[in-house]
Amino acid sequence: MAVDDIRVVVKGKNLEITPALREYAQKKVRKTAKFFDEPHEPLAEVVLKLERELQIAEITLQVGGLLVRGEGRTEDMYASLDEAIDRIERQIRKHKTRFQKRQQGPGIGELAGNGALQAQGGRKSEVTPPRIVRTKRFAVKPMSVEEAVLQMDLLGHDFFVFGNAVTNEVNVVYKRRSGDYGLIEPEF
Repeated sequence: MAVDDIRVVVKGKNLEITPALREYAQKKVRKTAKFFDEPHEPLAEVVLKLERELQIAEITLQVGGLLVRGEGRTEDMYASLDEAIDRIERQIRKHKTRFQKRQQGPGIGELAGNGALQAQGGRKSEVTPPRIVRTKRFAVKPMSVEEAVLQMDLLGHDFFVFGNAVTNEVNVVYKRRSGDYGLIEPEF
């Protein structure tokens, strides 16, 4: 994807955006284009704020159905922008790694040991990935459940509302304290 394909909107709250600051924000955000090969046109919104003595940069990047947010809070706006972009890049890398692992299927250790690993002391301990352990019915954007969970993790939220591509109904995924996931389905 070309660097200029990302549309970047820079806004200020309690702060006047200088041309140099606007250019710096656009340049930093456009560098994230290297992560995307999708045909969708990315849109980024950069909100720069001044709150008390902190300079805050909030960046929201949307590519297709993927929404990623990063925030930086320092005493220097340029450093805040750098911090927010670093957070977005970490989230994107994490998302891509998880997606690739799910596409590859089970690893050799999981196949050989049927998910069980030899723990210290000769005991076997079952290694299971996080899973949906509770389903709730709930009366009320299309993607798979797995994509919704990834999206929720990228946003750092405890829940995510989405349109289930399979059922065409609105669903909610949420993270439980145990680290597993829950899925809320509508009931009419």
